[in-house]
Amino acid sequence: MADDPVPEEPVPPVPPAPPPRPGPAVGMPPWLPRAMVSGLALVACFMLAVWAFQQLIGLLLNILIAFFLALAIEPAVARLSARGMRRGLATGLVFLAVTVVVAGFFALLGSMLADQIVTMVENFPSYLDAVIKWVNRVFHTSLSRVQVQESLLRSGWLQRYVKSSASGVLDVSATVLGGLFQLLTVVLFSFYFAADGPRLRRALCSVLSPRRQAEVLRAWELAVAKTGGYIYSRALMALISGIAHYVLLVILGVPYAPALAIWVGFVSQFIPTIGTYLAGALPVLLAFTVDPWYAVWVLGFVVVYQQFENYVLQPRITARTVDIHPAVAFGSVVAGAALLGAVGALVAIPATATLQAFLGAYVRRYEVLAAPPGPPGAATGSEWRA
Repeated sequence: MADDPVPEEPVPPVPPAPPPRPGPAVGMPPWLPRAMVSGLALVACFMLAVWAFQQLIGLLLNILIAFFLALAIEPAVARLSARGMRRGLATGLVFLAVTVVVAGFFALLGSMLADQIVTMVENFPSYLDAVIKWVNRVFHTSLSRVQVQESLLRSGWLQRYVKSSASGVLDVSATVLGGLFQLLTVVLFSFYFAADGPRLRRALCSVLSPRRQAEVLRAWELAVAKTGGYIYSRALMALISGIAHYVLLVILGVPYAPALAIWVGFVSQFIPTIGTYLAGALPVLLAFTVDPWYAVWVLGFVVVYQQFENYVLQPRITARTVDIHPAVAFGSVVAGAALLGAVGALVAIPATATLQAFLGAYVRRYEVLAAPPGPPGAATGSEWRA
């Protein structure tokens, strides 16, 4: 009997695949445009602020100079106003006195330089003959003044120098006018700062809490004391330096000794770092016109006196006015010159002294230990304190 076929089981129907879910919409996030606009606006504001700062940096430097000048004359103005004088009138009198002193100094120096230039021009042939004789004697040549003058007139560099000097007259005039405008700006701002000092302090303190007001007033008083002390110490050292150099120049018979002494005292003390060399160059040059050996004596005296001033005179005077270490003072001048040029070098020492005094009021100090902790055989207490 044939095998019966096995019936096949029915295959269940396959359910249809579910429809694909819709994915996230592809497009720009809604916050991205606002973020891009905000970022571009911030970049534009930053570039605008940088451009404005670069355009106004000259004005800001003038305001900084005016502020420290106002601090320097604040003690004199306050003393006059304490006697019943109006503050604006007291400020005007102080500025008038300073203007008279400065104008007298430059007038005296200008007349001295003009007379000396005329004298040097008149005596130039004799100077040239002396140089030619020295060259002929040392190098065994046979030069004459006529040959030297003809060679100078035929040389092209002299003509080029005359042309360049003539073309640079306009540049010099523009520089002088710009300097006068900056000087006027500094004087006006310093007058306003000094005359309206109390009002300026009240306006600044009115937006601060009482504790912050006390700190601002303390910083202001320290700045006035340190800046005034700096000016006082520099003026005293300028007086001593001028007297010392005046005595030397009178002994050597160098002409214009009073004007040269004032020049040395003023420039060496109120122009940082390079003031000593600028101040000593003019007396050395004028002493050379009298006798070359006198120039050597003046140069040696300038160097010796500078060392005496740095190590003996200046520490004793500044200890009573601007209590700042000489190394710190030198570093502050270098840093100020690197940051703000000549302006930074001028205001570096009073600013550093003010900051040092202000921080000293908040820095807590402790007694030095009788003997430092350390291994046996270390320094004793007396050696450690020494």
